[in-house]
Amino acid sequence: MTVERALLEAVRLRLARSGAEPTPAQVARALREDGRLLGDTEVLGVVDALRSEMVGTGPLEPLLGAPDVTDVLVTGPDEVWVDRGGGIERTTVRFPDAAAVRRLAQRLAAVAGRRLDDARPFVDARLPDGTRLHAVLPPIAVESACLSLRVVRPRAFSLAELTAAGTVPPGGEGLLRDLIAARVSFLISGGTGTGKTTLLAALLSLVRPDERIVLAEESAELRPAHPHVVRLEARPANQEGRGQVTVQDLVRQALRMRPDRLIVGEVRGSEVLDLLTALNTGHEGGGGTLHANAAADVPARLEALGAVAGLDRRALHSQLGAALSVLVHLVRDRRGARRIAEIHVLDRDSEGLVTTVPAVRWSPRGFVHGVGWGRLAELCARGSDRALELEEV
Repeated sequence: MTVERALLEAVRLRLARSGAEPTPAQVARALREDGRLLGDTEVLGVVDALRSEMVGTGPLEPLLGAPDVTDVLVTGPDEVWVDRGGGIERTTVRFPDAAAVRRLAQRLAAVAGRRLDDARPFVDARLPDGTRLHAVLPPIAVESACLSLRVVRPRAFSLAELTAAGTVPPGGEGLLRDLIAARVSFLISGGTGTGKTTLLAALLSLVRPDERIVLAEESAELRPAHPHVVRLEARPANQEGRGQVTVQDLVRQALRMRPDRLIVGEVRGSEVLDLLTALNTGHEGGGGTLHANAAADVPARLEALGAVAGLDRRALHSQLGAALSVLVHLVRDRRGARRIAEIHVLDRDSEGLVTTVPAVRWSPRGFVHGVGWGRLAELCARGSDRALELEEV
């Protein structure tokens, strides 16, 4: 049933003054005090409407609970969008008005332990269920508060599922398994929403169960299906500007936690120096994700991040060439489908700078070999050698 907006506001104000929960009995009492007599069905309708706004994610709850939804985006009371893996599409979900969107944004921020008001009109946080929240209030956001919710699934997808979805081409699963078994250090690159975190979690699920994985993330999203995972999450400064813990801090702590695999959820700042240093000092098989438009752009992206950490160009390339071996690049095609576009190996040019060399590229029938295939095959062969060594031991 459709509940009159003025009625909802009247009941909400009475409940707020009394501090009562929106139970059927309390709602019926508030209605009587307001001089309104409704039947049981109408009272339950008011209860449902109030709980939708006051508990959980309100009208967005069904969208966030759908198994195929990865993102829910709100740009206004009548503009709610979702991404089901095939591109962004508009939904029929509506908010009563812009004030309702603002209330939901502020309530979710409070649940995450963050402040969101006129003095602090934006927030980036993680909800208790793992959902990533970003919200912006007017006047920073024109007309209405904007919400961006990234759904984190309780389990990692398997490579078989990613192959069925088209992210991994036919026959590509074996190559990725060999990369992990060979303890090759790697980065997964791609644009926003291309599935970098999803693929990384699937790959980490392939790590041998006797290896210890330590994750350093700004927002804890990785949930690999592995028996021995240590998850570290950064923390922003409090309202007094104190207590901040950066990803760089986490990487330094992770090095003291005896990691077999050190993973940075997303390399986006000066932590690049600590990660490359770790990968150069015996911590094989580690890596993370990085935003980049193409695999060939990764060295330039890392140069920019290295500059933030105080590394000049040549120092960065010296560290990079010894630390990383493989880049896995993801894209979204025109239909919105996510897939591994190509895998590159790293090489050095005549000036000693690191360049990327295409080893395989995606095709509907499977990976097509490129110039760097021989080097990639050589790296993967280490996995077979390691397996034999372990069997002999």
